[in-house]
Amino acid sequence: MSDTRRRVKVYTLNEDRQWDDRGTGHVSSTFVERLRGISLLVRAESDGSLLLESKISPNTAYQKQQDTLIVWSEADNYDLALSFQEKAGCDEIWERICQVQGRDPALDITQDPIDESEEERFEEIPETSHLVELPPCEQSRLEEIADLVTSVLSSPIRREKLALALMTEGYIKKLLGLFRVCEEVDNREGLHHLYEIVRGVLFLNKAALFEVMFSDDCIMDVVGCLEYDPALVQPKRHREFLTKTAKFKEVIPITDSELRQKIHQTYRVQYIQDIILPTPSVFEENFLSTLTSFIFFNKVEIVSMLQEDEKFLTEVFAQLTDDATEDSKRRELVNFVKEFCAFSQTLQPQNRDAFFKTLANLGILPALEIVMGMDDLQVRAAATDIFSYLVEFSPSMVREFVMQEPQQTDDDVLLINVVIKQMICDSDPELGGAVQLMGLLRTLIDPENMLASTNKTEKTEFLSFFYKYCMHVLTAPLLANTAHDKNSKDLQEGSTKVNPVCPDNFQTAQLLALILELLTFCVEHHTYHIKTYIMNKDLLRRVLVLMNSKHTFLALCALRFMRRIIGLKDEYYNRYIIKGNLFEPVINALLDNGTRYNLLNSAIIELFEFIKVEDIKSLIAHIVDNFYKALESIEYVQTFKGLKGRYEQEKDRQSQRLNRYRRDARSLDEDEELWFNDDDDDDDGEAVEKRMGDDFSDSYGKYMEAKKGAANGANGANNNGKAAAIPPASPAVTPNNSSASSVKTVPLPATPVVKTALVGLVDYPDDEDEEEDEEEEDQSPRKRPRLSS
Repeated sequence: MSDTRRRVKVYTLNEDRQWDDRGTGHVSSTFVERLRGISLLVRAESDGSLLLESKISPNTAYQKQQDTLIVWSEADNYDLALSFQEKAGCDEIWERICQVQGRDPALDITQDPIDESEEERFEEIPETSHLVELPPCEQSRLEEIADLVTSVLSSPIRREKLALALMTEGYIKKLLGLFRVCEEVDNREGLHHLYEIVRGVLFLNKAALFEVMFSDDCIMDVVGCLEYDPALVQPKRHREFLTKTAKFKEVIPITDSELRQKIHQTYRVQYIQDIILPTPSVFEENFLSTLTSFIFFNKVEIVSMLQEDEKFLTEVFAQLTDDATEDSKRRELVNFVKEFCAFSQTLQPQNRDAFFKTLANLGILPALEIVMGMDDLQVRAAATDIFSYLVEFSPSMVREFVMQEPQQTDDDVLLINVVIKQMICDSDPELGGAVQLMGLLRTLIDPENMLASTNKTEKTEFLSFFYKYCMHVLTAPLLANTAHDKNSKDLQEGSTKVNPVCPDNFQTAQLLALILELLTFCVEHHTYHIKTYIMNKDLLRRVLVLMNSKHTFLALCALRFMRRIIGLKDEYYNRYIIKGNLFEPVINALLDNGTRYNLLNSAIIELFEFIKVEDIKSLIAHIVDNFYKALESIEYVQTFKGLKGRYEQEKDRQSQRLNRYRRDARSLDEDEELWFNDDDDDDDGEAVEKRMGDDFSDSYGKYMEAKKGAANGANGANNNGKAAAIPPASPAVTPNNSSASSVKTVPLPATPVVKTALVGLVDYPDDEDEEEDEEEEDQSPRKRPRLSS
């Protein structure tokens, strides 16, 4: 027994009625003690693991399809299939199954599946009724045959019996011969009956019948029968379309006749399913599941046969990239590759992986780089579809190719730049192609699919490459349309119509919106690289020019870009916004919008609400200091009053911190003298503690009197720093004195006064909390005076 003969793929049918590939291995039939019966075993060819262990049950209905498939159901909604590499291996296993069940291997089905509901009804049917008795195949009996075929569709057992009868008597070919006779004599009634018969036979859902009906000598007659729908006044001309309009184009001659026949058959069967047959009703939706499987396995076989023909594919890509190839020929080649990739979607993940690796080795990406830059719109559209298949399959493969391109070439010929330029130059008024390409670019620059385990440096290297070689191409239209912003500052508020940097062109506005959407994605996911780029190009200022656009969706895109930046709560960005006064165009847009309650109004208010809720102090201070007069009249929301309230609270906190540490120089000197006078016995801790207790009231009284005098004399004159003289350090204050922590609180606050005089309005709540915590540890609540100027 050769290995290839028993080589199989194991498939299971999923909930979407699609076949899932469970792996490739070698099948055998042996007795399994645990299952107590002869079983089918499939062991994986990669590691020998068990892919399938299925007992051949006497009551299971096995079907043989297309000479190399065995299909069966093991439980409710659990269908299995073995796809053999060779017909001989399929025949061997089929004979083994039939031997176990005691069936004739000449048939393509081993059982008559019986519904539980019908089991009792047919329990006592004698053996002689194994097949349905078909009327003679004559014109006069067509109505009777049509009634019979239609009547069995509701009964699974009768469908099985009718299918067996049609197969054993060669009835299908007789019916198709009768069709030719009826058409010659224009027997419309007979043709209408044949339509019902052929449609009903298709709904029997039997692969063995499909093999006969879709063979080269029968399929066009089947299509002919389906032209004569009784509901139509005139028959459809499907055969004329298939033979004359639909042309089979061989971009490279296919020498394998079996492959050619398979391609023709698949196209015609797909046409029958998609075009000719009416959409199945809810009760008929499973009637054509086998037809779907038939097409699926055909496509798998076509892709596999083409993939194995290395000479054919090599020639395809050679001609695709050859400068001498005519445009019409290249268009056909690109369309072939597109169709080839579409067929590959029927493959399972591991097979699709091998498929795209084959294309990559053959040079699919360099070929795309050439054809995507061509002037032919059809070629570019097909190339975009191919590129989308590649990016969807493996973004890393595309990124790896892009980074390996020679850097000495012009940036314009880099694949990603070709894609960006195609996006920018999309001639479609609705920018359908640009939207598709923008989605692909976002996938390529998304760090989420840059696998660190595969290549730890992929993210860093690719993003550095993208921002160095590609970002300027992406932002070029944006920068070009906002280049005259400096001149526009002289324009009056509300004069957006004459603003030269906000073109009225809807298509340009749509393109800028797409670019902004991509840049907003970068702000969220790229942090360092996009931050550097925004700062170097002053990009946010240029983007906010678009707040003047008459297209509200574009103004909203610009606002969303700024909102994402502020949402990061990055002080680096905040300082950039404050320094550039970049809230001005946003506030102007809010004021220009007037009393209109629209999305722009809500989005701008949400931006300021976020700043208020998150208490971004630097931005709150900037907004209130510079724009509150313009905003205080807006009272239908409390956002701006809330910002003012936050501002005042912070100002009060800052003032309290300043006042808490401010001391008059003279009172501090006198107080310190008292300190040192009372601290002569510093070596004895207990004596110091006792003296402090006795003298505290006197010292504190003198201190407060001195403080009041100093405050009255210095109020309004030198309150900003003259009282901040720092007393000289004294060796009398020792860290070794354990009791000193509670008595050193008076002179210490003088030290930070110089620092607080330089502190701006902005403070961070964490700093204040830490300082207060330290004060609580170092000072007794009873002995901590809170001074006020």
